[in-house]
Amino acid sequence: MINTDTIVALATASGNGAIAIIRLSGEDAITLVNSHFKSIKSSKSLSKQKTHTIHLGHIIDGERTLDEVLVSIFKNPNSYTGENVVEISCHGSVYIQQEIIQLFLRSGCRMADAGEFTMRAFLNGKLDLSQAEAVADLIASDNEASHQIAMQQMRGGFSSEIANLREELMNFASLIELELDFAEEDVEFADRHQFKQLIARINFVLKRLIDSFAVGNVIKNGIPVAIVGEPNVGKSTLLNALLNEERAIVSDIAGTTRDTIEDEISIGGIGFRFIDTAGIRDTKDIVESIGIKKTFEKIEQAQVVIYLFDSQLSINNVENVTIEIAKIRNKYPQKPLLVIANKIDTLSDDDLAKIYSIIPDVKLLSAKTGFGVEQLNRSLLNLVNTGALRNNETIVTNTRHYDALLKAQEAIQKVNYALDSGLSGDLMAIDIRDTLYHFGEITGEITTDDLLGNIFANFCIGK
Repeated sequence: MINTDTIVALATASGNGAIAIIRLSGEDAITLVNSHFKSIKSSKSLSKQKTHTIHLGHIIDGERTLDEVLVSIFKNPNSYTGENVVEISCHGSVYIQQEIIQLFLRSGCRMADAGEFTMRAFLNGKLDLSQAEAVADLIASDNEASHQIAMQQMRGGFSSEIANLREELMNFASLIELELDFAEEDVEFADRHQFKQLIARINFVLKRLIDSFAVGNVIKNGIPVAIVGEPNVGKSTLLNALLNEERAIVSDIAGTTRDTIEDEISIGGIGFRFIDTAGIRDTKDIVESIGIKKTFEKIEQAQVVIYLFDSQLSINNVENVTIEIAKIRNKYPQKPLLVIANKIDTLSDDDLAKIYSIIPDVKLLSAKTGFGVEQLNRSLLNLVNTGALRNNETIVTNTRHYDALLKAQEAIQKVNYALDSGLSGDLMAIDIRDTLYHFGEITGEITTDDLLGNIFANFCIGK
């Protein structure tokens, strides 16, 4: 899959801006740029300049000057892709960008495919596959937590854990394979006690990584939070208060929200996606009924449920609120549920005490004034297990990695069973090779063209 031709693409976002960066990579990248570059301060060609240097000059097309630019040179193998790389910083006019790119296409470059720069970095050994995938996650990160995880993986934290386990297991696999060559002499080269310890350590690491996916997946994609309750209890007002903007229509008319409204914010570096739902009640209105049906669908999809009730209307009938809370808890026992009494700004201390006595875990809120919103934010953060994130531990966020880890765990457990049962080395060797295969899938020692195509197709062009 390694292509030696020279590719070109816009590396910055498309559209007008102060500057734009056009990136070229390939054996002839420096030579091609040199043929259209006129330096302001030096007569030396770019190929004779030192790597990692920047040069001021003009990009010219025959007699025509296209732009004054800065040209950065990165010579192989000390570049992002491991090839000769040139980055041209030009003015951010879309016209200038296209003129320069078209110039190099006419000169023998071709347009880069999506993710091709990073694919070349992988193929040339500058990144392993999990690090390359972390590049895409880093670009897509929109909160502190997802950024931290992507940076940790791009630095090779996840890769090194897998690589170390794979190397140790491979050493034992070699000894087991050697034993097969001397099967008739009944000798053991692999210390079974040490092998047992290694398998236990591999199992421990795999379990920790697999368990981390539950946290990593929601951090990467945002934690969906459904705001539910009866009509007119202030769900839309709460959404607006959380987002600090008028996102949802607020009205005194019950049943205003007939479809779900979603928006995402970052709280303490974690992305939360709040879903304002239609009020739950018995209704003959067909459109409102569809909205209520969607409410229960969103509860199914949510990681956290906020049940909101109007404390003013419920003060004399709190028992009915507890019945509705019990229904949700019985139907969705695995989902964290935050019970919130809204509109508490006009309640007396005696009224508040009555609510507390019947619903001890209730949280008080006035979505209209903003009272209690910060406490709600803290409660939401407490529901997310960020201990591993704070301790800078490896957190798995990629579904492909998660699937490979599950398969590796299944295979190593078969090895453990074979070891405990005293099965022959040839049977054990099959499962060891299977484990090594799935480790290799993660870091890229074992890949297919289809796999690489699927991974890098999700990248932006120019990266």
